[in-house]
Amino acid sequence: ERSYVSYIKREIHNRVLRAKFSETQAGKIDIIVSEISSNLVKHAGGGELLFRISEPDEKNSVFEVLGIDQGPGIADTARMIRDGVSTTHTLGQGLGAIHRLSDMAQLYSRPGWGTIVYGMVKTKNKVIAGTGTSGIDIRALCVNKPREAVCGDGYRVKQTRSEVIIFFGDGLGHGPRAKEAIDRAGECLLECQADEPVGIIREMHEKIRRTRGLVGTLAVYNRQRNEWRLCGVGNISTRLYCGVQFKNYMSYNGTIGLNLPSSMNASTFPAEMNQFVIMCSDGVRTRWDLNKYPSILKYDAMMLAAAIYKDNARGTDDASVLIAKVS
Repeated sequence: ERSYVSYIKREIHNRVLRAKFSETQAGKIDIIVSEISSNLVKHAGGGELLFRISEPDEKNSVFEVLGIDQGPGIADTARMIRDGVSTTHTLGQGLGAIHRLSDMAQLYSRPGWGTIVYGMVKTKNKVIAGTGTSGIDIRALCVNKPREAVCGDGYRVKQTRSEVIIFFGDGLGHGPRAKEAIDRAGECLLECQADEPVGIIREMHEKIRRTRGLVGTLAVYNRQRNEWRLCGVGNISTRLYCGVQFKNYMSYNGTIGLNLPSSMNASTFPAEMNQFVIMCSDGVRTRWDLNKYPSILKYDAMMLAAAIYKDNARGTDDASVLIAKVS
């Protein structure tokens, strides 16, 4: 609603200034947030604005913002980005400003479906959003349940000489206690000496027994053998996509930190160039279809994560999507 726009701008501005952004960068972010928020009201009749400030290291910060709506959509996105083009008799400079002021900006839209706008501002040019590692790019969207201050879903990435180890989990329930379980599991992954998915899960199980527990999946990408090894416990949905063809991975029943199967084995899948591994928490419905999003694989994977969230978030729990792309 229009009256929220100034509140959103002020709240985000204050948080940006507490991070490592300069006054100039904060000014750019103010305009990006203002334009995205105003577009949601003027053109879509409402929508969601998601943002986060992450710190890849001690000296750098990354600001990311998503505008997601169920509005009429845009038939020609390339034309609408040009200054002076408007469908509502305004100046038509909003989308162009978002693209000019962002270090990276993308727009995905389809008539009758809605629109996703993404903007990212970095304190340093060399910093990237999400997690980029040798041979694999990782993007994740973790959204807390409405009216909760923290998200009980989460992920961690660990890199060795030959492998990238990805953990994606969902703490039981939601709120601070669910987040505690995720944080403890993430710490365990970084400290763990094991590199096999089953061994990591069993060590994690022992370390988080004092928490409420979680469900989670370990995906280990081996560059030398060019393969994935997956092992999961609980209801994390996992698919491996090559183009629009996919394979499902079926997790074991149980809860990490409470009860594990006595016998578990990792499943092995070949890794291929431009392959996507997509994981979703149970706050996201499982019957989504990649064919519904034509040409979206040409965009940054964050756009696909946002599209899946847009159409399938239940709204009754934390909702998260992680996408790992072999590059």
